[in-house]
Amino acid sequence: MINIDNCFKFKNNDTIVVGCSTGPDSMALVDMLLKIREKYSLNLIIAHVNHNVRKQSYEEAVFLKKYCEDNDLLFESMVIEKYGDDNFHNEARNIRYNFFENIVHKYNADYLMTAHHGDDLMETILMRIVRGSNLNGYSGFKYIVDMDDYKIVRPLVHYTKEELKDYDIQNNVKFYIDDSNDKDKYTRNRYRKYVLPFLKQEDKDVHLKFLKFSNTLNAANKFIVKETDKAIKRVFEDNKLVIDKFLLEDEFIQKEILYYMLGDYYQDDLILVGDKHIDLILDLIRSHKANSIINLPNDVVAKKSYNYFTLERNIDVISSYEIEFDNYVMLPNNHYIEKVFSVEGNSNNICRLNSSEVCLPLIVRTRKFGDRIFVKGLNGSRKIKDIFIDKKISLEKRDSWPIVVDSRGNVVWIPGIKKSKFDKKKTDVYDIILKYI
Repeated sequence: MINIDNCFKFKNNDTIVVGCSTGPDSMALVDMLLKIREKYSLNLIIAHVNHNVRKQSYEEAVFLKKYCEDNDLLFESMVIEKYGDDNFHNEARNIRYNFFENIVHKYNADYLMTAHHGDDLMETILMRIVRGSNLNGYSGFKYIVDMDDYKIVRPLVHYTKEELKDYDIQNNVKFYIDDSNDKDKYTRNRYRKYVLPFLKQEDKDVHLKFLKFSNTLNAANKFIVKETDKAIKRVFEDNKLVIDKFLLEDEFIQKEILYYMLGDYYQDDLILVGDKHIDLILDLIRSHKANSIINLPNDVVAKKSYNYFTLERNIDVISSYEIEFDNYVMLPNNHYIEKVFSVEGNSNNICRLNSSEVCLPLIVRTRKFGDRIFVKGLNGSRKIKDIFIDKKISLEKRDSWPIVVDSRGNVVWIPGIKKSKFDKKKTDVYDIILKYI
């Protein structure tokens, strides 16, 4: 019998954002929370992302909105209007979690809860083992993740997908099935369809063995992280890896340092890179060549220059782009722009706009010849080229720096550098807040 009270220690008046897809797992989680809402006086907000890749997605969003209305639940949703050329699942995950974080901050929530279960953990661990990773990657994902001002909690990790489906049936909980979960073209689906059934035949509680394995690796990784942090301080100068110092470290720590560096470009989804990439980088670092490079996934370049090693984006590949902005956009320079509900401060990383004064949708693009901006607080306009020169932005960075324009071509913001006349003070009237991170 599933009892969420045994999965997590709730406190009175907890505010919880629940990531809900309308699948059997997340609908079970929402129903469980509803059953204990009065007991703990919980404040529940349901957050839904329409990935916009299936016709059924809109039907699911309408159903969930009505479900929330019927159960007196706050409902927040977004639609992903456009994807870039990145790995689909990785990009969708980044957009989803950025949206969830916005909702957490909007309601000052204590927790973000997702319906990841034991099968999800098994699939993730198996995929990482086959791909090759480090201790952190091999552990899959954590039951609780501390995000400083809130926590991500996965309270259903002790249960299987089948147990959650049975819960829905027994409690008359409606859910939707995503038919793309049966397609063999997705790696995770192949593990789900062919590997997990075999393991469950060997031991019906195998998911709990994987959970113990994950917890053991996480405990060991805490110690490794402390040692890696010490080593990082020894081998870096001016954000560059000093090769002769790096080579003095234990080979295990060397690999951990490289995974740390790769994390800046692949966030926490290191499934795009694995052991073979680490070995290639180590061969590069140890080679006798003074200058050499290798190409990594998603246009990342590993570069050796005499006694220094760095990772950077391949500007030649991504020097020109134009992206229609909705709520979030990942940029080639490894930063992103997102629409937020509120924000403190007034730096050049923040832009407040009144939608009645600009022509939507906004576009994020690279600079074009002759681009000018009406700088906030100055009469007339300035060439963006001159602003880049004043700010000592290198030519390489200028060619890929994001420029935000409206649909008429008016430059409304150079993120991180300069605001236009369209930017509003915090005391003015505005309905759009953008943040460059």
